[in-house]
Amino acid sequence: MAFDSLGRFGVWRSYTGFTPEEAREYEQLGYGTLWLGGSPPADLPVVESLLAATETITVATSIVNIWAAPAKEVAESFHRIEAGFPGRFLLGVGAGHPEHTGEYRKPYDALVEYLDELDAAGVPTQRRAVAALGPRVLKLAAERSAGALPYYVPSAHTAQARATIGPNALLATENKVVLTDDTSEAHSIADGTVGFYLGLTNYVSNLRRFGFTDADLSMPPSDRLFDAVVAHGTPEQVVARLTEHLDAGADHVGLQVLGDDYLAALRTLAPLLAARS
Repeated sequence: MAFDSLGRFGVWRSYTGFTPEEAREYEQLGYGTLWLGGSPPADLPVVESLLAATETITVATSIVNIWAAPAKEVAESFHRIEAGFPGRFLLGVGAGHPEHTGEYRKPYDALVEYLDELDAAGVPTQRRAVAALGPRVLKLAAERSAGALPYYVPSAHTAQARATIGPNALLATENKVVLTDDTSEAHSIADGTVGFYLGLTNYVSNLRRFGFTDADLSMPPSDRLFDAVVAHGTPEQVVARLTEHLDAGADHVGLQVLGDDYLAALRTLAPLLAARS
């Protein structure tokens, strides 16, 4: 899979939140990839309906949880999708969070074993990617897949990730978006989502690497943390924030628009993002 098939910007939502009708509109608006979050199960539902409703847009998982979705079954789903829609699906996998997994063990070892199983089942290296934050898993992502899928990260992480994985691996990051220049309203919409991830040790540990302190990482999240992980403001300000990831070395940014008016926001941002692409 060529990385340019992802486009520069995509749409990140729970896999249950996409409809074929919206997928068609995202494609027409110029978004290059639909990122299916929320740990889709091994049979990868929804993917084919979204691909069937569109012509060129890529569909990607962000991510399939290795503890919940057996590699053999995921590989079978990959091949089924590939047979119907060659070259338009990217399999993103990851180790999830210890707080949500009863049988959690060393995630690095489990990821290696999972990638070994995908190899054995014939899932091509360049058609999969790995959720990665820290240096060790970032390097694994670059060595054993197309590249890395960071989540909930500031642009400083993007720069460090690019230095870690080298110039040739995929780096596709997520960024939350609230399209309002009312800061209080932005916090009202996004504080709950930002705060949810502060209960997950892997994200908190990663943010500490970039200088965030207990004062930033408690609820309500500090303005400093909020501004680092949520692009908010006018459309132009939001696009400038998203572009910081590209300037730092990302190949692609997936927009997770928060709030009820997500579709209106994506429509507003699309022409400005196209100009930056």
